[in-house]
Amino acid sequence: MSAPVRVALLFPGQGSQYLGMGRAVAAEFPDAADVFRQADDVLGIALSRLMWEGPETELVRTENAQPAILTHSVAVMRALCAQLGEVSMAAGHSLGEYSAHVAAETLSFEEALEVVRLRSELMSAAGAMRAGSMAAVLGMADEEVEALCEEASDVPGSIVVPANFNSLGQVVISGDADAIERMIALAPQFGAKKVVPLSVSGAFHSPLMEPAEEGLEARLKLADFRAARFPVYCNVDARPVSDGEAARDRLVRQLTRPVRWAASIRAMVGEGANRFVELGPGNVLTGLNRRNARGIESLSVAEPNEIVALGQG
Repeated sequence: MSAPVRVALLFPGQGSQYLGMGRAVAAEFPDAADVFRQADDVLGIALSRLMWEGPETELVRTENAQPAILTHSVAVMRALCAQLGEVSMAAGHSLGEYSAHVAAETLSFEEALEVVRLRSELMSAAGAMRAGSMAAVLGMADEEVEALCEEASDVPGSIVVPANFNSLGQVVISGDADAIERMIALAPQFGAKKVVPLSVSGAFHSPLMEPAEEGLEARLKLADFRAARFPVYCNVDARPVSDGEAARDRLVRQLTRPVRWAASIRAMVGEGANRFVELGPGNVLTGLNRRNARGIESLSVAEPNEIVALGQG
């Protein structure tokens, strides 16, 4: 007798946006179209037009990309609500954790959208205040990257830290540009296969984001958090949260601490997740599951044909 299906929803973070995202879904699914209209109304800008028509140079800006990804993820979720069946748990990568809480009904979409817009503005401002950078380190163990970050930070006023523990052999680092350059120079000597600089507007998930923390915490205190319909695995500690107050706390701490993504997926598998469904733009998290959840069904859903295929599967 086969084990019952335990669905785990995954939601992507910044960097997954693309021009035209969500246009076809809105055209074919009324529930998804409503989400885009809501986003435009709540933010008071034509976010949907920016997502569908660009210019791309504006879409990729942090303060636009984050609300756009949240909106697309929620639109896809609403479009296939009936096909998903019972959901057992969820997680989201960085920004995607807000999408996961909307799915779990910890936060309303409208409130999450307002918070995410402010979060993105605060992060962008922090990046302008103290310029930082990020890079992906490939082929090194987590603890090796952590040790190397400490060595590269051995200069007063210059730091680099692990920002995303994405999968075995893939860790994203974040910090001051000169510290990142030292890491890039040192990493091959310590076994890194490759170090790839990332095009970002700040040193996300590092202490360089501390100026954004106070404003985000103040806004989150005003938000109406409810008990989650199903557990959301949090970036900061890879543990499930169902309590609204605990969710609020984790979202504040998430801003300056690393995303423990691989550990989150392992924890979900340990709790019986046997079908991962990534909702929203791109398929980055589904790709990471080739290492994080070997042999477990993982699929990404962003376009109408993928929504239909999931319903038929």
